[in-house]
Amino acid sequence: MMWKRWAWLVAAMAALALGGCSTASIDDYRGTRPTFDLKSYFDGPVTAQGTFQDRSGKVIRRFTVQMNASWQGDTGVLDEHFSYDDGEKQRRIWTLKKLPDGRYTGTADDVVGQASGRTEGFALFWDYTLRLPVDGTVYEVRFDDWMYQLDERTVLNRSVMSKWGIKLGEVTLFFRKGAQP
Repeated sequence: MMWKRWAWLVAAMAALALGGCSTASIDDYRGTRPTFDLKSYFDGPVTAQGTFQDRSGKVIRRFTVQMNASWQGDTGVLDEHFSYDDGEKQRRIWTLKKLPDGRYTGTADDVVGQASGRTEGFALFWDYTLRLPVDGTVYEVRFDDWMYQLDERTVLNRSVMSKWGIKLGEVTLFFRKGAQP
């Protein structure tokens, strides 16, 4: 009988702890400046440099991305070329669509279904599942992807990767519009 009382107490404490944790909402950035216009920023050449950190925060991979983006009306193509510090190369081609309500969708060969995104103020939030190859096995990993436009040339990107709700790591990128490494 005593174990039931302890189980209830532990469950109540866990619920309180989880309830006290809140996550940022895209609406938190309404009215901030500069206004992030995805079509304007990702149009032409963009370079990014980034890191992948494991759950402990240790940087385990560094990379550079050369991108070229173009738009035809409300449909954009973002061609990304990744170069990793270990010599690996990857390519991802996104097809982006701006919807009438200001939201965005995106598809790529290694994205499961569609990415969905929305901007408010200087922020963009993307949510998608990516097929991620690791040591010969492909895992479907969720990305909660936040981008913040700091000025007309610079965007900071922070992505949390998770599987079954468990955080696997983070990706941090700095984008520079028109820049070459």
